[in-house]
Amino acid sequence: MNTDFRVGVTRDFLSGEGGSTLPGVTFALLDEVGLNWEYLPQDLPEITPDDAACYDAILTLRPRYPAASVERQDRRLALIARFGVGYDRIDVDACTRNGVLITITPDGVRRPVAQAVLTFMLALAGQLVPKDRLTRAGDWARAGAFVGMGLTGRTLGLVGLGNIGRDVVRLVAPFEMRVLAHDPYARQEDLPPGVELASLETVMREGDFVSVNCPLTRETRHLINAALLGLMKPTAYLINTARGPIVDEGALYDALVAGQIAGAGLDVFEQEPTPADNPLFTLPNVIVTPHALCWTDECLRGNSEGACRAIVALSRGEVPPHVVNRAALEHASIEQRLAQWRTAHGGA
Repeated sequence: MNTDFRVGVTRDFLSGEGGSTLPGVTFALLDEVGLNWEYLPQDLPEITPDDAACYDAILTLRPRYPAASVERQDRRLALIARFGVGYDRIDVDACTRNGVLITITPDGVRRPVAQAVLTFMLALAGQLVPKDRLTRAGDWARAGAFVGMGLTGRTLGLVGLGNIGRDVVRLVAPFEMRVLAHDPYARQEDLPPGVELASLETVMREGDFVSVNCPLTRETRHLINAALLGLMKPTAYLINTARGPIVDEGALYDALVAGQIAGAGLDVFEQEPTPADNPLFTLPNVIVTPHALCWTDECLRGNSEGACRAIVALSRGEVPPHVVNRAALEHASIEQRLAQWRTAHGGA
């Protein structure tokens, strides 16, 4: 046990009701191995250099990590253990230059996000929201105006075929859909059964449902733009559970208003929290959720356990699983501290 290893946990894991931890989130593994952990003193949108000077590892949900947070000479921070798979709020280059590892939790998020994609797909296909509104209003006579779309034989287009996209393929298998995927990193020999690789234009043009599952990078920002939305069928739906800025929100609004596409399911937005006057909220053919549709007990438990495993591994002088910036492992400070923590843990 490394009693000198300090862990900070961002305060956004606490719910507003009595300050209890979000349901499903667990840090039990840190307690089991005897690590010294605490919630950060303040709930801030951005991690400060003072925070980085206090902790060897920070288990984090929403805060940003600009370059300034990891560049001070007295920085103690060696690991940012991200709850989830997105790390667009972290200055990866600055962390790599300064010997700060970044880990993610793909095993915890894969099935819950794939389930969220399926939830949107079924709700949009079945016209669930308008039918709910009609029923509440007692307007049963208009139900025929909202006939749903059967999934059998329809085409699902995936923008990104990583862990989440592949799990979506598993979940939709019983619906006997055609699946097209665009992913520049996917190899033909590694495709799941029944998946066809296609150009992004083909995915947009032929998909009855197009699901965005790629990470937010410089290359994917506003990847889904007006030109690509204009290729979609007027009966097709766009689903985004990845990151908001991958889709040009203004172009999406225009496409929805013009009837270029039938509707959308959005769990993510260009600005989060998105303003209450977001024009997309005025459209009846859009289902919106607050970047939390995947937040099930399974998701919260799996992600928190995955982040804790990364922290425990580092405290023992081991390379954590799922390091995003592996070049940081070559930094002299990381090599030195891994050796130090192995010794403290009783290793060679």
